[in-house]
Amino acid sequence: MTLRGTVICALAALLLAGCQPGANVAQMPNYVVYGYTLGSGDEIRIITFGEDQLTGDFRVGDEGNVALPLLGDVHVAGMTTTQVDRLLESQLAAKGLIRNPSVSTEVVRYRPIYVLGEVARPGQYEFHPNMTLLSAVAIAGGFTYRAVEDYAVVVRTVNTNGRALTGLVQANSFIAPGDVIKVYMRHF
Repeated sequence: MTLRGTVICALAALLLAGCQPGANVAQMPNYVVYGYTLGSGDEIRIITFGEDQLTGDFRVGDEGNVALPLLGDVHVAGMTTTQVDRLLESQLAAKGLIRNPSVSTEVVRYRPIYVLGEVARPGQYEFHPNMTLLSAVAIAGGFTYRAVEDYAVVVRTVNTNGRALTGLVQANSFIAPGDVIKVYMRHF
């Protein structure tokens, strides 16, 4: 091949690479699976041992608070369940409501994920721990024949102020609760 032919092939490859769906989107930072922090839309179960009236299921509201009996609104967004346990124990003890409180918090239902684009059944789906892009697509019925299967774009809320981050994720990348996933259509 001549020098001119090599240059033309290189330019064509660059142009085609720039035409790939999502070519102008940066890579999404990895989602850390451990240390899950609560956010708006999560449903949690708070168990206060020996105090049935203080035990129940609660939804984290839009402001990141849960409304608890005797304590009122408590801000839990951005906290782990262990941090919530310690916070509630200290508040119950400080208010003199329980002498030696023992609290346990668990996530009953995570924020949903949303899968859009070239999947068989786009929509809202329940999040499961350790979910990857590929397992999210599988729950949404799999890729359509037109789908780009190697990557997708994700919009992720990264803090309690509602700041969103947009980036590409690979098929084996972990998905976070609340993620909005868009599977691109490939160009033929």
